[in-house]
Amino acid sequence: MAREPLSLVVTTLDNAATLARCLDSAAFADDILVLDSGSTDATRDVARAHGARIEQHAFDDYAAQKQRAIALARHDWILLLDADEALTPAAAAIIQRELRAPRAAGYRLPRREQMFWTFQHRRSRINTHLRLFDRRHGGMNAVPVHAAPEVQGRVRTLRAAVFLHFGEPDIATKVRKLNDYSSGLVAHKRARGTRFVRTRMLLYPPLFFLRQYLFKRYFLNGWAGYISAASGAWYVFLKYAKLYEARRDEGGTGGDSGGCAS
Repeated sequence: MAREPLSLVVTTLDNAATLARCLDSAAFADDILVLDSGSTDATRDVARAHGARIEQHAFDDYAAQKQRAIALARHDWILLLDADEALTPAAAAIIQRELRAPRAAGYRLPRREQMFWTFQHRRSRINTHLRLFDRRHGGMNAVPVHAAPEVQGRVRTLRAAVFLHFGEPDIATKVRKLNDYSSGLVAHKRARGTRFVRTRMLLYPPLFFLRQYLFKRYFLNGWAGYISAASGAWYVFLKYAKLYEARRDEGGTGGDSGGCAS
C-alpha cells in the first residue's frame, strides 16, 4: 500500500555540525525543505548535498519562521524537525508504516534528550512532541521561543517512534540557551498578565526540581540528571525573576497581582 507523501521541514541557522545527521535520519521523505535564516557556515552546502530544497528568509521569530517553512513544503503531511534532532531507525520505520493509512491528524513522538555527556536514560520519563501532522488541520502556535504545532482533530502518540535531541552537549551551551529563552518569554508573560510572580519565583523552582529529579526519574541519569534538573529549576526561576524585573522597570514593584504595587 502506498503511503501519504511526506515533507521533511527544517529551519536552520549555522547548523552545519548537526544537519547531516538530521537529514540522513529522514532520508525517506519525498520532499526535504530547509529554510535558512542567513547561515555563515556550511549549512546550505550540507543541505544541498542531501538533496534538500533551500529557501532563505531572515529570522523574525520561531513560530513565524517554522510556519513559513511549513507553507513552503510540497506535501500536506509534515515531519517537523530541528537541525539538532534526528529520528531513530525505529521511528523512521514506524512513521512510514503509519502514513500508509493515517489514523490521526497529528502524531506525538517521544524525544530522548542529550544530557551533556550522556543521553537520557530509557526508564526516565520522556516528553512527547507533536512533530508529524497534516498541515490542513493546523500549524504553529504563537508561543515565543517554545513555539509548537497544534492541530484540530485526533492526535495519537507513537510510543516506539523515539527521536533524539542533540541539543545540550555541555553545561555552557545549556546555560546560554536558558538565558536566551527566559529573556524571550518576558514580553509574552507580560502580555498574558501573569499573576503571583513573586510566589511563583519562590515556590516553583524547587517544585520543578523535585518533579524532574524524582517523578520524571532524572536520578537514573546520575550527575547529568541532577545537573539537568537543577538547571531546569534555574530556568523556571529566571523566567519569573526577569518578569519581576521588567515590571519594576515599568514603575511597579513587580508584584503578585499582575505587576502593580501590592
